[in-house]
Amino acid sequence: MSVADSQQWRSRVLRTADNLSFLPWLRDRGSLTARIQARGRFAVQLLRQDLGRPTGDEAVALGLERGAHAWIREVALSCDDRIVVFAHTVLPCRPRGPLTRWLARLGNRSLGALLFADAGFVRGPMNVKRIDRRDELFAPALAALHLDGQDAPDTLWARRSHFGFGAQSVLVTEVFSPTLLEFDAAGPVSAASTVRSAAADPCRSEPPHNAIAGKENQCASRF
Repeated sequence: MSVADSQQWRSRVLRTADNLSFLPWLRDRGSLTARIQARGRFAVQLLRQDLGRPTGDEAVALGLERGAHAWIREVALSCDDRIVVFAHTVLPCRPRGPLTRWLARLGNRSLGALLFADAGFVRGPMNVKRIDRRDELFAPALAALHLDGQDAPDTLWARRSHFGFGAQSVLVTEVFSPTLLEFDAAGPVSAASTVRSAAADPCRSEPPHNAIAGKENQCASRF
């Protein structure tokens, strides 16, 4: 591990005064999409979807060789037109399978709509970390969350989960903006919002033109 990864991802986070408000978000194993939808108008902005190198700790978590390439997807999740979550997804190039095709079809749609719509997905342990400037995802998270100005925070809360589907697995990291807490007054997730999330199943929709579909052979030949 690099110096940037010296603060490890942990499966448990202790209740303290500085994380009390974020604990419900960090510990919830349900759909983040549904939880945000219950608090306001939800939207997804695709920031990046292409081949890239995972961070050092991501490579270790996925069992990849350092420097290996994988599919990288980054999005900003908004509630009532305010960006509240930066989501970073890593899918290994191999083995190829349904996840490769489904990720290519998402576009400006939520990955959560896929992960929680199909019973074939298995969620592994969820880990939590307070990331800072030593972490490779900190700078892109600040930029995506529009927090990279003079008053940029020194740390951000993040959580990371493995999702498995057959022989494939995907690693999802979600970084939370302090702005998210302003929506907590809206109350708990409703059953209706969960149904909305599951109904938007990208697995059953037609794939739009995208970068992944045109680069599958490139990934297979190079790596």
